[in-house]
Amino acid sequence: MKASYILLFTALFSISCNSVKRTQKYVSQGNYDEAIMLATKKLQKDKGAKEYDAHIQILEEAFLKAKDEDNRKIAFLKKEKNPTNAKEIYYTYLDLQARQDLIRPLLPLYSLEMGRKANFVFTDYTTDLLASKDAYLQALYQEAIAYMQRDSKKDYRSAYNVLCEIDEIKPNYRDVSQLREDAHFKGTDFVLVNLNNHTNQVIPHKLERDLLDFNTYGLNDFWIEYHAQREQGLIYDLGIDLNFQTIQISPERISDRQFTRKQRVKDGYDYRRDRAGNIVRDSLGNPTKIDRIIDVSATVYITKQEKAVLVGGSVVYKDLNKKRQLNSFPLSSEFIFENVYATFRGDERALTAEDRRLVNNRPVPFPNNEQMVFDAGQDIKERFKQILLKN
Repeated sequence: MKASYILLFTALFSISCNSVKRTQKYVSQGNYDEAIMLATKKLQKDKGAKEYDAHIQILEEAFLKAKDEDNRKIAFLKKEKNPTNAKEIYYTYLDLQARQDLIRPLLPLYSLEMGRKANFVFTDYTTDLLASKDAYLQALYQEAIAYMQRDSKKDYRSAYNVLCEIDEIKPNYRDVSQLREDAHFKGTDFVLVNLNNHTNQVIPHKLERDLLDFNTYGLNDFWIEYHAQREQGLIYDLGIDLNFQTIQISPERISDRQFTRKQRVKDGYDYRRDRAGNIVRDSLGNPTKIDRIIDVSATVYITKQEKAVLVGGSVVYKDLNKKRQLNSFPLSSEFIFENVYATFRGDERALTAEDRRLVNNRPVPFPNNEQMVFDAGQDIKERFKQILLKN
């Protein structure tokens, strides 16, 4: 038992030594925050534990050096007087504050080896944080305004992202909410979509409405809006023509096939008899039975109902400003209605499993042309959606 305690102590001491070495290595490499995170994590477990005493010393050293480094960085950035430094100054102050907040719950920390409490000099950064935050917000605001003044969709989108950053830091800052709406509106591509029927068939109104209902496409593109009707006051840079060029509907077809099925099946049983005609019995005196096998047959009549529609067309992208075609993509779909059923004459036992399945089917009315075109249009819609997503 004593040996087990020694082994356990040795293992814990080894782990503790490795942890201390790793933390000290972070300090020597200038990765002070890594060292602080690791040391505080250990001390949160038991700040009075002897094996964690070294972490108190390292934490004190790392905190002092990290604070000094950040203060020197801020002083340098302020001397440059460059508005673009506002972000780094603000987040450096946040780091200084966060470091103190991480250590404060652990205080006081008493080091047995140093024979004293660890020395952490905390600073009230409230005024500096507020001032640097305000400077950063002003810099972001001016950056967003500069983007919007360039008056291009790309720049409006950049302005929107900057304005979102402002809103995250300080909601309801100045007129940011209105500016975000303006940037989003002016950065959005409005696309006018036309459905053109160049066939001799009528496109069902339900299909046309469904194809042009872009809320059902699930495109979720923040910077693109598709309109089936031109809205007053909007500038449409891009147009898409969904052209139906051919709709071919086959006539209703009914075809019949006839098959003969034959099977050898069990049909009861007979008693086994000897040559004299006597029933043969087993060792217990029971009559011996043998299966009676007979040949059965049936005639199967299989009927197939068929009707097909082929819809073909194209999707054409156009530059509405320059009035020229940008690209074109073929679009086609075939929808086939098919129903197969069967009847039979003869012995049902002769039927195959597939025959039995078809016998359970029934003839159904053929769909009308409008329904056929609509069903094919559902596939057209999915293909159209894929073209929109890729382009």
